[in-house]
Amino acid sequence: MKILRIHTLQKGWSDKDHVMLHAAFQLLVDFMEQEKPDRIVDWNANSEHKHAWKEICALYKWWSQTRPARRSPLDERSLKKPPMRWKKAPGSDNRQLVDYDKKKYAAYDSALRKHWRLEKKWDEEDQRNLHRLIDIRQFLWT
Repeated sequence: MKILRIHTLQKGWSDKDHVMLHAAFQLLVDFMEQEKPDRIVDWNANSEHKHAWKEICALYKWWSQTRPARRSPLDERSLKKPPMRWKKAPGSDNRQLVDYDKKKYAAYDSALRKHWRLEKKWDEEDQRNLHRLIDIRQFLWT
């Protein structure tokens, strides 16, 4: 039995879309770091191999260096964050988050909006790069 250890996921629950992304790129990392394809495969054999190797190297660099360097404005240490308060939702046993004072926490509110925009951009980048990886998957062998 083959077990895939995904080193980039935090312990605990992860939604399946994140597991899929991290699993696919863990396969790429394992390919590059364990199989050493640069020593075994003639990546100059033809234009398809040259293109695939260029993509493999670019995606590996993106996953291992560029993507982990992402920083959210919410990670700023000096950012004053509102306390999370909950109230009982009317007519149910559920609780809902109480809105914070947007004037008092204007910097946080601005950082939160920037974070949402970045998250959308990052999700699109993840999706594009996952597609790129799938497009060259048949070259991930030694």
